[in-house]
Amino acid sequence: MKFTSFHPLIVTKDAQSTIAVFEALGFEKRHTITVRSSSGRDVTSVNMKSPDGFYVDVAQADHLESDLTLIRMNVDDFGEAYDMLTDKGFVNSAGDKTVDSKTNTSAMMIAPSGFAFDLCHHIKEQ
Repeated sequence: MKFTSFHPLIVTKDAQSTIAVFEALGFEKRHTITVRSSSGRDVTSVNMKSPDGFYVDVAQADHLESDLTLIRMNVDDFGEAYDMLTDKGFVNSAGDKTVDSKTNTSAMMIAPSGFAFDLCHHIKEQ
């Protein structure tokens, strides 16, 4: 398994305010995607990059009671990474479901201690 990126992901009910903070820090929007979660709700995520090469994602999720901060772990082999994490005691927050779109497959994987990864395989067009 190879990491293709590894950075913070903030999931919030107020993405615009959070994005504005990062823009004030010099980050620029690079990519926006909306996907339907396993619960049938749309989640829009904005990928941002600083001039120094740091990344952060900010996702709008209206159904949250409070913000979540995850570590987005993009990998080249979703199944291998998923199996490795479950072998280490991580659980998929949606049971065995994944969030699938034409550009990615993802799952929120929660560690036994409580921290979480957004495990993601970005599907690149050939």
